[in-house]
Order: sequence, then structure tokens, then C-alpha cells
Amino acid sequence: MLGSIKGKISHKAVNYIILETSGVGYKVFVTPVLHVSLKTGQELSLVIHTYVREDQITLYGFEKLAELEFFELLLTVSGVGPKSALGIMSLASVDMIKSAIVSEDPSVFTKVSGIGRKTAERVIIELKDKLKGEADKMPVAREHSDAVDALLALGYSQQQAREALKAVPNEITKLQDKVRFVLKSFSK
Repeated sequence: MLGSIKGKISHKAVNYIILETSGVGYKVFVTPVLHVSLKTGQELSLVIHTYVREDQITLYGFEKLAELEFFELLLTVSGVGPKSALGIMSLASVDMIKSAIVSEDPSVFTKVSGIGRKTAERVIIELKDKLKGEADKMPVAREHSDAVDALLALGYSQQQAREALKAVPNEITKLQDKVRFVLKSFSK
């Protein structure tokens, strides 16, 4: 079982990369947010989750150990496979997703292809107690999700919206104020 891979990106496809190390190319699936920032020829180090089924072995890569651990936590939920877990992780930062779970907001998860209301509720039910201790440190997910939706409606890409919202100070909590702050930063 692989724990991490360090190498050079030799190929970049729609939802995966091939990471070349010691003459071997590993096909590694990554989140869309990470995928957008990568370039062919770039050196990269990833922590890896190896998903094994009887007919395949698939690698999922993450920049941070906390992302890998949350991905593996999502996989413990009945009905959530690696592709759905990767989709969930592409919605927002890990802290935002954890906040959505703790605040019991299934609408955040139904935005992922293949995740319906029942699966979203199952994610919340099965993970809420595991994340209770972290609730105080988490941002509010619903407002963040709504801010992303508002920026998408204004014509910005999901990547642009997520990156811009990272710069919003934590004390700005209202939806309108977040969007206003981001629009001002775009105009600069």
C-alpha cells in the first residue's frame, strides 16, 4: 500500500494526473481544485489513499495529510465511494465541509453529482458525532456555499469563487458582505 508519492507530473488529463517517479508513472486522481493548479513538468509530493477492489487498484492523492484523513473518513459512510468523496471535497475546504456536517446542512452535499438527499443525510448522521469536538473552530458552511453559488451566478468559475472566498476575513459572516468583499477584490 502506498503512503505518499513524490515526482514530476508527466501527464495531466481531465480528472487525474500521471506522476512519474523512478521511471514509473502512477495514475493519481486528485480534487478538481488541486488539478487546476497543477502543470505538466511540475514537481509534486502527494499523500496517497490506495483504493482496492477486486477489479482495480486506484490511487487518490492529496497535498495535506488532513485532506487524506477526511477523505478516508468520508469513505466510512455507507453509500459514499471514492469518486463521491472526491466530489464532496471539491465543494469547499475541509473545515467548511466539516462545518456543514456539524450544522446538519444536507443541501451542501446534494450539489455533488451522485449524492442525493438520503446520502447527504447519511453523511451527516454518520459523521456528526465524530466531528463534534471540532465544531468551535469551523467556519459557517451554509453562508460559504451560498456565496460560491452567488459568484457562480455572476459568471465566475468555481475555482475563482473558492480562491477569492479564502481571502475573506473570518469576521465577515453575512452572505452579502462576503460577496461584496470578493467583488471588490476582483475589481482591483
